[in-house]
Amino acid sequence: MIIDVFPDKQRAKSMLELAENRYKFIQASDFSSFPTGKMESYYEIIKEISAAIILCEGFKATGENAHKDLFDFVFNKRLISEQELVFLQDLRNRRNKSYYEGKQITQIYLENSEQTILNIISKLRRLIMERL
Repeated sequence: MIIDVFPDKQRAKSMLELAENRYKFIQASDFSSFPTGKMESYYEIIKEISAAIILCEGFKATGENAHKDLFDFVFNKRLISEQELVFLQDLRNRRNKSYYEGKQITQIYLENSEQTILNIISKLRRLIMERL
């Protein structure tokens, strides 16, 4: 569920800083044997930047389907394409299966998806910087 909140750029900056630190951690680490950990970290970065973007506009995702609603909201605001939304929802499902069911992400999936993930992160970074 998306709820109205008071826009909070300071909190959004903190969320962006956390996402940037996660990104630096990924870049400094050797995840070649841990594709699930790397993918989960990328997912968290995307989620945190997306949440920061909507927080700047006075919204927050909450509840059982918060991540799904967050990505749908970002799409409905025309900040990401339909193709990116489909990709993010698939990434969310894979993250949930790894997180809650222990299903591992394969190195092949990560290799095939990493450039798309990096492109989305770059796009979201530009969008949050425009709002801060």
